[in-house]
Amino acid sequence: MSSLEDSVRLIVEELLKGMEKEKQQSASASSPAVSSASVDDQPMTDLAEIDLQRYLQVPDPVSKDLYEEMKLATPARIGVWRSGPRPLTETLLRFRADHAVAQDSVMGEVPEEFPAKYNMVSVTTPCQSKDEYLTRPDLGRKLDADSLEKIRKECSPGAMVQIIVSDGLSSKAVEANIPNLLPALTQGLEGMGVKLGTSIFVRNGRVAVMDMIGEELKPEVAVILIGERPGLGTAESMSAYIGYNPRLGMVESERTVISNIHKGGTPAAEAGAHLASLIKKILDAKASGVNLE
Repeated sequence: MSSLEDSVRLIVEELLKGMEKEKQQSASASSPAVSSASVDDQPMTDLAEIDLQRYLQVPDPVSKDLYEEMKLATPARIGVWRSGPRPLTETLLRFRADHAVAQDSVMGEVPEEFPAKYNMVSVTTPCQSKDEYLTRPDLGRKLDADSLEKIRKECSPGAMVQIIVSDGLSSKAVEANIPNLLPALTQGLEGMGVKLGTSIFVRNGRVAVMDMIGEELKPEVAVILIGERPGLGTAESMSAYIGYNPRLGMVESERTVISNIHKGGTPAAEAGAHLASLIKKILDAKASGVNLE
């Protein structure tokens, strides 16, 4: 009798174990769907929205005031703390996120409709792709044959100032700054009685493309507003290169440069007003770059 009871007990225990195992498998199979639904319902935090200069990560700093002062003094990634010898996960993720934004800015394209929105004649260099643009800087310094013919037909020669816009190494810089910079610049120059040529947008252009345009249209002054190489601090920075008597063979020292035009540097509208005054000074002095006193 005892052996029969033992056998029954063993059978019942095996059945209970099997039922428990099935229950666990069923729960594990259904849990991903529940987890996925709950994750989908949660808004994701955009790491780029965090102002790193005001984000204090070091716990219990010896001097909080000095720590805050140092952070506000530079956009560099200082005082980010660590986990053992390694950076914190959020620091590494922010680094990768900002690096991705910089890559997108270099490889991105200004929308096709953007130049027409600001009454710019759209032309291009011989570069057939972003890869070719990055590996063949020489091609970015000239216009293709169709573009040359286009500016001859659609742009007036002999203007006092020829404005050129180019994506350069940052398409985001053009989209972020031109809406405020270009109106401020044109209105400032027109207010001082300066005759402007038809604005030109150059896709995949380098700074020296202004020389070829100057050679064709013969303005007194050319200014090119071009996207700068993006960094981890910003992907929207723009520079303005100004040249008196722009022409083929112009040397770099003949250009006057204003850089760091972006919301964290010189704001676009302020930069436009400043450039208008600077260009008027160049017109009056008939010189730019190192020749401008």
